[in-house]
Parts: sequence; C-alpha cells; structure tokens
Amino acid sequence: MSTKRKIIPLGDRVLVKPLSADDKKTASGIIIPDTVSQEKPEQGTVVAVGAGRVNDDGKAIPVSVKVGDTIIFSKYGPDEIKVDGEEYYILGESSILAVIK
Repeated sequence: MSTKRKIIPLGDRVLVKPLSADDKKTASGIIIPDTVSQEKPEQGTVVAVGAGRVNDDGKAIPVSVKVGDTIIFSKYGPDEIKVDGEEYYILGESSILAVIK
C-alpha cells in the first residue's frame, strides 16, 4: 500500500504545483507553447507554505501567500523536485512576483 508523502517547506519557502500546458491558454483557447513563454515568469498554485522567517529583532514574519493562491514567480527562482511522480517547485518568498486574483 503506497501513501503519498507530505512536503512541508521550511522558513519562507513555498511549495508550488506548476500550471500544466492546458492551463497556459489564452481566453480564446490558444495554447501558448513553452518556447514562446521561456523568458516570461512562471505560474503555479501554492500547495504548502513554510512558517515564515524571523527578522533581526526575533519577530516571526509569516509568508504573504496561502495554500490555493495562483502565483507568478521568477523563472530562475525555483528548485524543481519530483515526489511520488508529481512535479513541484520549491521557491523562496522573494521569488514570488505576484498573486493572481
């Protein structure tokens, strides 16, 4: 019996499930290939969030995104990992450029 492992990011890191090619469509249904979007920021959905970082005064600063947020992040910011056959990115909060509402 296999069980899925749970990934818990540390500090101000965030675990992100990258958007699939099906999710990279324009409103009219045109798929944007990876070759076109290589130099653009990446998008994904937040799966898990670390506890945050501690500032110089010892105060905890929580991460500003939450599980379920769709975010835009720097293409060169994340570390790619594969767990239980699923692809994820782990990135620091500083690599997150925006939240899509």
